[in-house]
Amino acid sequence: MSRIPRDRTNPAGKRPGKIGRAGKDAPAVEPLNIVHGALPSREVILRFIADHPQKASKRELAKAFGLKGDNRVELKHMLQELEQEGMLQKNRKSLIRPGALPPVTVLDITTRDKDGDLIGRPAEWPEDQGVAPAVAIRQQSPAGRQGKGKAPVAGLGDRILAKIFPAVDRGGPAYTARIIKVIDRRRGASMGVFRTAPGGGGRLLPIERRGEEMVIDPDFTGGATDGDLVEVEIARLGRFGLPRAKVLSVVGSVGSEKAISMIAIHAHGIPHVFPPAVIAEADAAKPASMSHREDWSDVPLITIDPADAKDHDDAVYAELDPSPDNPGGVIVTVAIADVSWYVRPNSPLDREALKRGNSVYFPDRVVPMLPERISNDLCSLKEGVDRPALAVRMSFSGEGRKIGHTFHRIMMKSAAKLSYQQAQAAIDGKPDDQTGPMLEPILKPLWHAYEVMKRGRDRRQPLELDMPERKILLKPDGTVDRVVVPPRLDAHKLIEEMMIQANVCAAETLEKKRQPLIYRIHDGPTLAKQEILREFLATLGISLAKGGNMRANNFNGILAKADGTPHQTMVNEMVLRSQSQAIYGPENIGHFGLNLMKYAHFTSPIRRYADLIVHRALVGSLGFGEGGITPDEEAALDDIAAEISTFERRAMAAERETVDRLIAHHLSGRVGEEFAGRVSGVTKSGLFVALPDYGADGFVPISTLGTDYFIYDEAHQALSGERTGLGYRLGDSVTVKLAEAIPLAGALRFEMISEGREMPAAVRSFHKAGRRDRGQVRKKPGTRPPRGRH
Repeated sequence: MSRIPRDRTNPAGKRPGKIGRAGKDAPAVEPLNIVHGALPSREVILRFIADHPQKASKRELAKAFGLKGDNRVELKHMLQELEQEGMLQKNRKSLIRPGALPPVTVLDITTRDKDGDLIGRPAEWPEDQGVAPAVAIRQQSPAGRQGKGKAPVAGLGDRILAKIFPAVDRGGPAYTARIIKVIDRRRGASMGVFRTAPGGGGRLLPIERRGEEMVIDPDFTGGATDGDLVEVEIARLGRFGLPRAKVLSVVGSVGSEKAISMIAIHAHGIPHVFPPAVIAEADAAKPASMSHREDWSDVPLITIDPADAKDHDDAVYAELDPSPDNPGGVIVTVAIADVSWYVRPNSPLDREALKRGNSVYFPDRVVPMLPERISNDLCSLKEGVDRPALAVRMSFSGEGRKIGHTFHRIMMKSAAKLSYQQAQAAIDGKPDDQTGPMLEPILKPLWHAYEVMKRGRDRRQPLELDMPERKILLKPDGTVDRVVVPPRLDAHKLIEEMMIQANVCAAETLEKKRQPLIYRIHDGPTLAKQEILREFLATLGISLAKGGNMRANNFNGILAKADGTPHQTMVNEMVLRSQSQAIYGPENIGHFGLNLMKYAHFTSPIRRYADLIVHRALVGSLGFGEGGITPDEEAALDDIAAEISTFERRAMAAERETVDRLIAHHLSGRVGEEFAGRVSGVTKSGLFVALPDYGADGFVPISTLGTDYFIYDEAHQALSGERTGLGYRLGDSVTVKLAEAIPLAGALRFEMISEGREMPAAVRSFHKAGRRDRGQVRKKPGTRPPRGRH
């Protein structure tokens, strides 16, 4: 893998009273007049962070302003106050202004400005933060920075990893960017469904909820027929009328629901066809040798997976610890497919795996990170077949404390392939012909080990949210059959806990070896989000302590208080919304949700690139032979982590949108029917209502709620009538009528049938106080409803 250029910035604060430039390539900004060594004002801090995003950590701020001793402590308190007030928020190691872009961002180049310069926007941007900010792309000379090397050059439609700087020209885009790396070429084409028009040509129906129709002239149809999913580029924009587009390629027909996942695949630019060189390398791969391996073929490791799983990348075994120094203890072994043996750094397989980042799972298909020859064959821990693996043997005390572990590079032979339901049935007293002989020697020791490990988990108290996952079952023709909530079995929990502990061992071992790696990190909730949650919980009579040292068990206490009450679902959702998103990064900040200090993904290298990096790091640092991490990979870990974090969000969005489209298609013939639902979101524009029986949600525009003026109360998560005091809160059970279903966009629009309920006294007093300065909006009846989902 080639080394990715890294930004070098000039040191700031070298001269009293003047702050240095934001970076070597950054535009000059007006210097702040400050006294070096003196604590700056809040306004100066905010201005500095906005102008110098790459120096927005507590350490860099203290260095830039020359702060020492008590002033550093005061700076820390000031930053905490600004976070609590919502003026700042954490982004990995840095602080940013709310709504601001982080110092390194993945951008999609979407258009040009009037001077022909490229303009990009963030590849991922939360809907509730409005329109994504524009970024002016600064192209470098072909000779590169300082005339060294070749600078990456991007064009319209490309996806890039970019260094972000605040713009000097306040009349244009708010940011400028320098290209670090071109991730993917030509992403700028729009997707839609072609519909023929009388007289030739046609129209493009958008597949995005906020998309718009386009006109396609007869000369620009590209051979598309009615119902084809096509890629187009805008041919002409006018001041009046619809944009005109030109068909670039025909993806295929969307006449079948089986094609719905292809819409998300193409809309998000997910690579789904392996290049010939990748297939050739996979097909040429030979079984792994015994070099640097231990023969564990006699260890009865078994795989426990979903019944329809095609690849099996983890196997487990447990036994009592024979050591007299560990009475009541157990030894748990987890073996993971040795993908690092087959996928070597900077090979075609490796480059394609990094380009994908992870496997993507749809109801009707899987887009794998690696070709089937690797994922479903050579690296699948098949029953009775020799397979290479990395294994970790973990010792736990009788109280569930991990007291030691060792890693091994092995050759194993799986003793059995079981499904979760099959293993659970055997433990519950209903073994079959396969599990009967395994019950005493293999299955019962596994369950006993889980009971021991569970004691440690209960003491650790990770975040325990009760958010059931729904699964769509399809008919043979690809249409939705039904939506189910699979039961959560002890077999699931057993495998989950054993994988978590194996991931902990990987992080601990690599840290001890001082080996750079990619952690799975999860920051705690920001002070601003804590305050929103605190205000909401106060409306239910539940208190949340103030302070920045929140732990997962603080939230578990809240969830326990809400358990069994009418507010249970609502509280679970609000606690979930208060959490940060887990990402990958080379700097460890711990995992808040799991309440772990060291955590790295190790257990799924077939479907996650982060795990493959960790495998290579273990192979290299432990002297396990070929396939170790390279110096170039170590130097690029920061950029790799940023890319795969973005690809993970891309996969989640594609999976979610596909489910939305399937459900919208399923319900499109039932417009006008009434459904039981629950208010799953409250915004200034209206209500989101979830249909639990279908795993879908739709939108009720605020303008359709009635003749009253409705006010948005963020603290109470409510929309309530100013005159009547009736309204709707998060979690309310309601009845809605399906007014519109747009299958291609995955959008549902509802009309509210249920009358609003009387709001609590706190909400009514909130109205009377006339506090309309923050977090509220009122709408008159007849206001034009918002387009699509907000």
